[in-house]
Amino acid sequence: MKNKVKYFLYERESYLIRGACFEVWKEFKGMFKESVIDRALNIALESRGLKVESQKRIDIYFKDKKVGTYVPDKIVEGKILLELKAKPFITKQDIEQFWKYLKGSQYKLGFLINFSPTRLQIKRVVYDTARKSA
Repeated sequence: MKNKVKYFLYERESYLIRGACFEVWKEFKGMFKESVIDRALNIALESRGLKVESQKRIDIYFKDKKVGTYVPDKIVEGKILLELKAKPFITKQDIEQFWKYLKGSQYKLGFLINFSPTRLQIKRVVYDTARKSA
């Protein structure tokens, strides 16, 4: 018997987000700029019953002091960050930048999603402050 994951952070929402992304990618295949993909993804997410906030400003803190502001593409259900790209591939810099955004916020889960012309790339990133010292 395979080992089954006992705890999958926001499993239902993650499944619905991935489904919405695949629906949009199947329709557009990365042929449009990010703003078009962004609006289409809003429709796909909301049609699955998910609450979506676009371009919500998030304060970034260091030692309880505000040091900046991050504006993610989307926040789903008030608890999951989505950052969208529409380029040939996700770079190491994209991943590092997204990791910093997630780490600097109060959110535990984020998706870095690239709607490339050849494939859909979805990076699901978990950052839980309880685990950072482990």
